[in-house]
Amino acid sequence: MITADVLDRRSDFAGLLTADGEPWHYLDTAASAQKPRAVIEAMSRALGPDYATVHRGVYGRSAQMTLGYEAARRRVAEFIGATSENEVVFVRGATEAINLVASSWGGANLRGGDRIMLSTLEHHSNIVPWQMLAERTGAEIDVCPLTEDDRIDLDALEAMLTERHKIVSLAHVSNVLGSVLDVRRAADLAHSVGAKILLDGCQAAPRMVLDMAAFDCDFYAFSGHKLYGPTGIGVLWAREDLLDAMPPYQGGGSMIDKVTFAKTTYAPPPQRFEAGTPMITEAIALHAAIDYVDALGPDRLFAHESALANKLREELRNINSVRLFGPDESAGIVSFAMEGVHPHDLGTILDEENVAIRAGHHCAQPLMEHLGVPATARASFGLYNDESDIAALLRGIERTQRIFG
Repeated sequence: MITADVLDRRSDFAGLLTADGEPWHYLDTAASAQKPRAVIEAMSRALGPDYATVHRGVYGRSAQMTLGYEAARRRVAEFIGATSENEVVFVRGATEAINLVASSWGGANLRGGDRIMLSTLEHHSNIVPWQMLAERTGAEIDVCPLTEDDRIDLDALEAMLTERHKIVSLAHVSNVLGSVLDVRRAADLAHSVGAKILLDGCQAAPRMVLDMAAFDCDFYAFSGHKLYGPTGIGVLWAREDLLDAMPPYQGGGSMIDKVTFAKTTYAPPPQRFEAGTPMITEAIALHAAIDYVDALGPDRLFAHESALANKLREELRNINSVRLFGPDESAGIVSFAMEGVHPHDLGTILDEENVAIRAGHHCAQPLMEHLGVPATARASFGLYNDESDIAALLRGIERTQRIFG
């Protein structure tokens, strides 16, 4: 049953209308979520009457902005079930978070002959940084296959893991397939051979309850803009003991203890990993986004978006020319292909109908190769979507069938 109780918030999102005031059927939330009014207002205040830099000024407004910035860190820690705000590092996005771990922790801990475990469905941001690390260190990469319904095959992972594996890095939710990882089992398997585990939580953070203690992972990364917050900010969570042992990722202001030309000593985490002027206004807006999502309840959002995805899959199964990808139960994401129609052509026609989907390889080219297609069409739901968006998508697909005969 599709839950309509959260959809009275649709009016909070000015981006869901066209320039002519018509409904815009936005089905690309997996790429980036629309922003509620509360987030826009929080960022506007932070950029305007409240603005000052943080951590450096002795004047009152700087002190207030510093309090706001650090309050955002505490809010993130609370939202994800972290033990301490000192485990929360603000970064530019999940891509930087993964690069930070690969460069800092990986550079300090991996050597030639060590192994890195990924999976077939990973986003390029969870592939390329590890490849770069492997090239520098001589480590090697293994790829866990998928099950028949396109989930990460944890039975295969268990069989493949060895004591040479030092890091396992997997998507919590696939950005293409919507498949959800059993994170606790994955963490237990990694730890059973002494490996650390990183989870890419970009698609999970906007629609699932996060609990770092329950997950028992070592690193967790997500971006702000998919969580109804601004671009230019993301979060790396890591166990405090791991952060304490990691060298800096970048050098500059704010991340130091004392600088001389002879030697520099570094600040403790998380400041050690936040060189330069931080994402001040973005952090404050992320705080507002988390408050917004938390008030609605991530568990309710997951149920709502999953129900929409299930409804769309049911409708698409009735169209002979459509091939569906991924498991029947998905976290608000549906990828498909139409016989004889390139996803880009479908996306263009849908745009003429005020329907926005994603068309392409979704930064997951190895997964496309596994699926045997160059690209897919992807519809992804947010808290503001309802059955009218599905109806508009289906009308656009019917028009595309008529055009392509």
